[in-house]
Amino acid sequence: MKLAHLADLHLGFRQFDRQTPKGINQREADIAEAFRRAVDDLLEQKPDLIVIAGDLFHSVRPTNAAIMFCFRQLHRLRAGLPETPIVVIAGEHDTPRSTETGAILRLYEALGVEIAVEEARRIVLPKLDCAVLAVPQQALAQADRPALRPDAGGPTLNVLVTHGVYGGLGEERGTMEYGGAELSREILAPEKWDYIALGHYHTAQSVATNAWYSGSLEYLPPNPWGQLQDEAAQQTATKGKKQRIGKGYLLVELPGARVTFRPIAPVRRHIDLPFIQGAGLNAKELDEQIAQRVSAAKIDDQIVRLLVWDVERATARDLDHAAIRAYKARALNFQLDLRRPEAQRTTGTSGDTGVRRQTLTETVRDFLGRRPLDAELNRETFVRLGVDYLETAARAERESGGGSTA
Repeated sequence: MKLAHLADLHLGFRQFDRQTPKGINQREADIAEAFRRAVDDLLEQKPDLIVIAGDLFHSVRPTNAAIMFCFRQLHRLRAGLPETPIVVIAGEHDTPRSTETGAILRLYEALGVEIAVEEARRIVLPKLDCAVLAVPQQALAQADRPALRPDAGGPTLNVLVTHGVYGGLGEERGTMEYGGAELSREILAPEKWDYIALGHYHTAQSVATNAWYSGSLEYLPPNPWGQLQDEAAQQTATKGKKQRIGKGYLLVELPGARVTFRPIAPVRRHIDLPFIQGAGLNAKELDEQIAQRVSAAKIDDQIVRLLVWDVERATARDLDHAAIRAYKARALNFQLDLRRPEAQRTTGTSGDTGVRRQTLTETVRDFLGRRPLDAELNRETFVRLGVDYLETAARAERESGGGSTA
């Protein structure tokens, strides 16, 4: 049996201010296009079973456009693969926050899609001699969470589909989404299952030979730049083996859990330009280095970040802001991330001198960047306002003589 494992589509997610000619947020359109391309590939690969391990939508109340787009794509799968069951569970983004809020996922039951929103469901598929235990995020979050074990004496193949945080995965770079139910090897018991399909972590990653996160189809919060670094770390760790670089979904041959990564070409790239060490540079010298970094890359219509360390406030004020605005106009988004010298702190112990800790501002920025938001909220504005409030409060405290400048 061939199983297709997808997760974390986040349809309806919006970012940045640019719109398509039809008036749709450009990033929302990019993310929709990634799913359309995945559906194209699924129709070619013809899996026997498709599972989507949570966060089909970015919000429990997605836009009408996102709802209809998803309906059309799932209908394409039902029409093109009429014998292939589709199982979808709710993640934390598409789980209603109260009993009064309806679950939009249930709309797709009209297409014959198997949906699990609040409670765990055991779905038996006789034609495949397979049983799927579909455990949504809300079921895992309950005090009396279900036992994640297959039924004795059931079908030959047993698959677990769930959505949560495994161990400390993603902690180093802040690439695991905020919130989510905790998972562990003991809870999952991989030895009991033929395959475990996980959602919540946005980079393809195995936690056991037969237990995988498929990752998202696009670079999404939290910290897409960290996701690029996670991929690079995996490439280093698996040198000489077939790489899983980029975004996509997983095809799994059962029994045996032979996993193949199916890459999905992105609409545009995330480009993390080589960082600049700004200590000792005046504004003109820094302008020149920024221009060099930009000229060495194709930034037009892409999502770009340039990190610059140790930039004094006076130097930042004197930069060529007309040139920076021109870079912003060329890219879909150009983030010139200037870090102040005072933001760099080290521990006082001799064993880890020089190890950098996050400042409060950086911690707040990362937290707000990961917090689930409704689709109609602009995350970039949300994060900026949060950081502005924090810095305003800090300035007021310093001016009143009540705060430390350390």
